Amino acid sequence: MTTASPIVHFFHLVKSFPGRIWRIFRAQLKGRSRWKQLLIIGLWMVGSFITTSLLATLVYGVLPVPLTPLMVIRSVEQWADGEKAVLKKDWVSMDEISIHLAPSVMCAEDQNFKDHWGFDLEAIQKALEHNKRSRRTRGASTISQQTAKNVFLWPHRSWLRKGLEIYFTGLIELVWTKRRIMTVYLNVVEFGPGIYGAEAAARHFFRKPADKLTRSEAATLAAVLPNPRKYSASRPGRYVTRRRDWVLRQMRMHGSGIYLDKAN
Repeated sequence: MTTASPIVHFFHLVKSFPGRIWRIFRAQLKGRSRWKQLLIIGLWMVGSFITTSLLATLVYGVLPVPLTPLMVIRSVEQWADGEKAVLKKDWVSMDEISIHLAPSVMCAEDQNFKDHWGFDLEAIQKALEHNKRSRRTRGASTISQQTAKNVFLWPHRSWLRKGLEIYFTGLIELVWTKRRIMTVYLNVVEFGPGIYGAEAAARHFFRKPADKLTRSEAATLAAVLPNPRKYSASRPGRYVTRRRDWVLRQMRMHGSGIYLDKAN
């Protein structure tokens, strides 16, 4: 009985916690003017958002991400178009992914991934200069930004989403290691219609587990990332082939320095 009492007491506190919070909230609103009530509600909403996002970041820092907003949106889009909803994913640890895949996506998407704190200012400046001269816009999102967007947000662009993306990017850079960011990224990134993560992509496109991917196959998967719904890793056209070869040259140029180790 004595050993069970603290456990029972703990669960009683957890059960009564929402009620206590609600009573505190109502007490703060009582007798206040309308604008003060709106201010208090706003502060509570901001506090709830920060607390929830921090808890989610801490949880995903150690546990697999079960589902992302993008996965749900893509499934709904397939269903709305009268297609069979496809959602293939299989979470694996970094040790179960080919050592060539992380450097491949770094070379393709974010060559300064190991050195920046979520944002590549040099790449942003180059993208801005390029976009002034060209009609074809160039992005500068880092792998950290893409991970934050994939895990917590929606794909459609807006100033609201960009602001939240900046917030979540800073949060995961603060809480997670670079290795954890890459692990999450390689498990949730879209490699094809309904194909998410390295393991599902390796089995779908190459009929093998992710840890058996060759250097060339890893570079091919990285090459389709700009538009995985348009390009195919199993049927690479001229663009994917040229980009794969460029990724392989970048990997040779960077050498072992582009590979992640367990200390990162």
